[in-house]
Amino acid sequence: GIMYGAAALFFFVIGGVEALLIRLQLAAPGPKLYAADLYNQLFTMHGVTMIFLVVIPMGAAFMNYLMPLQSGARDVAFPRLNAFSFWLFLSAGLMLNTSWFLGGGADGGWFAYAPNTGVTFSPSHGMDFYALGLQMAGIASLVGAINLVVTVLNMRAPGMTMMKMPVFCWTALCSNVLAVAIFPILTAAFALLMLDRYVGTNFFTNDLGGNPMMYWNLVWIWGHPEVYVLVLPVFGIYSEITSTFTGKRLFGYSSMVYATV
Repeated sequence: GIMYGAAALFFFVIGGVEALLIRLQLAAPGPKLYAADLYNQLFTMHGVTMIFLVVIPMGAAFMNYLMPLQSGARDVAFPRLNAFSFWLFLSAGLMLNTSWFLGGGADGGWFAYAPNTGVTFSPSHGMDFYALGLQMAGIASLVGAINLVVTVLNMRAPGMTMMKMPVFCWTALCSNVLAVAIFPILTAAFALLMLDRYVGTNFFTNDLGGNPMMYWNLVWIWGHPEVYVLVLPVFGIYSEITSTFTGKRLFGYSSMVYATV
């Protein structure tokens, strides 16, 4: 959990620098600092960094550290799978950012909408780094989520029934169940995008039976549940902190559990 948090903070600094460069460019009319193409790269990489490399792993850091303690488990269910998840996520983040030194960052917006991100409109290698890096990050999130779901379902201490779990365990459980359901869809979408770019398939083009809307649908099948993957653990943290520092039992525990589910 601590390593996840440290890596997330490292990428937070990178994403923060990108955000500052964006705001500096917009501080006055006209291109003051750099060209429009670099601006596209900066806002794309900023969004990708903050969502995939900061918020998601920061949630994983809290869940890895707190959920076993709160549920009475000695450790997560699969420690080696946990390590695999962390190192794959870190490798994905580092590889994604090496694109800056190998032809420029991804420039198609952080949702990478087709057909703008096909090889015709985005011929640089930035989108290749994007697609491969986020496939790696998606697999890391998926296996980490499986690990945490199994931990909270199978490894609670004796007497720790589901309706006695701290609310953070519930929000983390629901978040990870969602992650297991949606991250394979995103990974598949990026795999198809890479096939379009490298092999010449037409999944997301306007030609030969392709359909750009299919990419948008796949991304948003992931994207809408993803906002809950991000925010549910934070709701749990707020609830725990409020309950602890007011010295009162959380009001409406059962209702909050049912609402979260």
